[in-house]
Amino acid sequence: MAWGRDGQAAVLPAAAPPPAAGPGLTRLEVLRRLDAGPRGLTDAEADVRLARYGENHLPESRTTRGLLRVARSLRDPFTMMLLVLGAVSAVVASWGTACVITVLVAVSCALRTTGEIRAERASAALRDLVAGTATVRRRSRPDGPAATREVPVEQIVPGDVVCLGPGDLIPADVRLLSAAGLTVHQGMLTGESAPVAKHPVEVPVAVIPRQGGGQPATPELSGFHHPHLCFQGSSVASGSATAVVVATGAATQFARGQAAGPRRRRPRAAPTAFDRSVDGISWILIRFMLLTPPLVLMANAAVRGRGLETLPFAVAVAVGMTPEMLPVIVTTALSRGSARLARESDVIVRRLPALHDAGAMDVLCVDKTGTLTQDRPIVDGAADPYGRPDPAVLRWAALNSWWTVHLAELPEPDPLDEALLGTDSAADDTGFDGVDALPFDPERRIATAVVSRPGAWARHILVTKGAAAEVLERCTRLRMPEPEECGASLPFPDAVPLDDATRADLLTRAAAHAEEGLRVVAVAVAERRAGGDAYTPEDERDLVFVGFVTFHDAVADTAADALTALSERGITVKVLTGDHPGTAVRICRSLGLGPDPGAAVTGRDIDALDDDALAELARTTTVFARCTPAHKARVVTALRRAGHTTGFLGDGVNDLPALRAADVGMCPRGAVDVARETCDVVLASKDLTAIDRTVAEGRRSSGNVASYLRVTISSNLGNVIAMLVAGAILPFLPMLPAQVLVQNLLFDIAQLALAFDNPPDAALRRPLMLRPDRFLRFVTAYGGLNAAADIATFGALWWATDGDDPFHAGWFTENLLTQALVITLLRTGRRAAEGRTPGPIRLATAGLAAIGLAVPITPLAPLLGMGPLPLRYYAALGIVLTAYATALALTRKRRQ
Repeated sequence: MAWGRDGQAAVLPAAAPPPAAGPGLTRLEVLRRLDAGPRGLTDAEADVRLARYGENHLPESRTTRGLLRVARSLRDPFTMMLLVLGAVSAVVASWGTACVITVLVAVSCALRTTGEIRAERASAALRDLVAGTATVRRRSRPDGPAATREVPVEQIVPGDVVCLGPGDLIPADVRLLSAAGLTVHQGMLTGESAPVAKHPVEVPVAVIPRQGGGQPATPELSGFHHPHLCFQGSSVASGSATAVVVATGAATQFARGQAAGPRRRRPRAAPTAFDRSVDGISWILIRFMLLTPPLVLMANAAVRGRGLETLPFAVAVAVGMTPEMLPVIVTTALSRGSARLARESDVIVRRLPALHDAGAMDVLCVDKTGTLTQDRPIVDGAADPYGRPDPAVLRWAALNSWWTVHLAELPEPDPLDEALLGTDSAADDTGFDGVDALPFDPERRIATAVVSRPGAWARHILVTKGAAAEVLERCTRLRMPEPEECGASLPFPDAVPLDDATRADLLTRAAAHAEEGLRVVAVAVAERRAGGDAYTPEDERDLVFVGFVTFHDAVADTAADALTALSERGITVKVLTGDHPGTAVRICRSLGLGPDPGAAVTGRDIDALDDDALAELARTTTVFARCTPAHKARVVTALRRAGHTTGFLGDGVNDLPALRAADVGMCPRGAVDVARETCDVVLASKDLTAIDRTVAEGRRSSGNVASYLRVTISSNLGNVIAMLVAGAILPFLPMLPAQVLVQNLLFDIAQLALAFDNPPDAALRRPLMLRPDRFLRFVTAYGGLNAAADIATFGALWWATDGDDPFHAGWFTENLLTQALVITLLRTGRRAAEGRTPGPIRLATAGLAAIGLAVPITPLAPLLGMGPLPLRYYAALGIVLTAYATALALTRKRRQ
């Protein structure tokens, strides 16, 4: 369907690609297919199109509804196992156990769901990229005059003619009708650091080669490099234009970047570091839990002839082996960390497990632009035609910038002009008078200022600067080795002819500078007799070549310190950029990134490698240049395949594949909406220092989770081993089911303090990941120590008490006291060196010890099947605890 002049719908393919995106259509043909004209639409036509095509805004991602969100929080292995044990407890009428498990699962789900909702609300508040209004040409009636007016961006429709100026955000996908000096920032879409020149063409071609040569653009990016198209999500850097809107809303290229959808967070085939670690540990513990009840039943049946009457005890032991508080501890620790980041660093964690992934990260992939550099060039040097440093070249270039900016009335200087005007050689109007200016044109790729000296009104001097090839093409002479300065009476009267061989040598030198990562501007001058006619591009001829000025990107102020901090945390930074290899290597070398960045690997090199070869190459390579989105995603995937926990920092549509492929995707709040919806962490700015703070908080939170797992599993494993031994040697159950549950409940409550621990900086200096193999070795070693302490306690109880009630009381007391020791000594980054522990830990362990000593002498003791303990038991218990604490400390010191 299309629209008729009477405002009624006509025929136009609604779901087809925008007419201007296809090759072979002239501007007039595009306007005809849109049933529009250069004077713009009428108000009635715009209303009809708005009703048909909808408002011009990006489709919002679907939010997860309440019940589905809760169901999703129940699907991890531990939670499922807890639910199964709760059901078994209810079947055997162990209602206390069933109730405790149900409460723990409910609290965990509530905390996790609340954290996700808070993060989604905070992220939704960041939707600030798309412009609020746009300038369009509209008519009140078909025969009325066209008038420019500001309309809300949401009301832009296909066929609208928009007017663009410096600083404007492109409100939709548009086809240029006319343009003057137009350059566009489209780094959000393509990752390019420099503005891209745009101009209307009468008949566009199908594929535009990538800037700088090399392989043609990939199909998914080819449209972005057409000079006649501008896209939503980009902004005008300089110049002005009028354009017709060809796509709005979900039909824009900006919205099509969501084809894979932020709803599809990550493929199931690529679990994150958190998923891998928790799943691995979960299945180890699940095997233990499934094995424990049959062992307890068989041991009691074989040695003591007990039957199913021990089933409640066996279930209680299995529950005791279960880290019931794990979902609560994980959610609490990660929620506290994310809340602290939001409060202190303005960082939003959209997916709580991503905070653990950030702490486990050992490789960070970043783009160069805006991260390592300020996207602002600074002057590197100036040289004459013979390669010698010469400040005169810089003065001529600065003179051109000064008068071009002033005479052409540019709204803001070009970044290269700003760099030149910021040098000590910047010219002012005291030595020269401005006459005329021909500003930079994307097609000519040069700019010319016409000046005169005071008192020499009959002679004008043309000062031209621009791309080396274009300037040298207009030069016919070359300055001599001993050039005159800017103040000479005539500009280089002794210049010599410039032959083709010398011109080729100069172009080769310019290419060599580009390979080193420098931007190159050529400078030339000429003298003309003053006349009455205005200067035109035809006057830019017969120039004298003066020399080259080179520029390099300004390094971000915080980049060097941030890279040092990340290196000290054991994180390797790799640069994935679409820029020139030389530019990327130069920046990395100036920042000391890696021992030596070496040669860059290009997108063409990546295409020639299979996945295994790329994984090996990615392990040792620092810089990847000329990368398309697919290349970035392949490198990230290769690093993960090599065993690295990988983060990616990106902000554009071109970064979406890599953001999805990484363990943890990060973007600044100024990123495009779809990138913010896809990523896991939203940073206050594209600043590596914010990542360092996020990593530190992730390691702190993960360290607290690791403390809980080490403490609870090693202690519980020791208890299970001791119960199996006790069941074989004692004529009664070593502990009643109610006692097991009360003990576990007290221990779990005390361990909540671990979620509020604050490990010192020394504990955060290396990636912290919960590796199942290391975890298994740890809990086996310390679980054996715990079992040895319990068996030694059996001996003390056998010597000091008589009967099962005092035995139950003695082991209950010893268990709580040893668990208090374990919390103190085995937590992450314990502050033994400072001789103190944090408040929550100190209060929790003191309370646990006090309850363990007090319960046997309170009225609760008979209700729990306990009896009083003789004094000599406490003396023996003191010896056991001292030996146990010493063994724990020595073992930990040896394992560090």
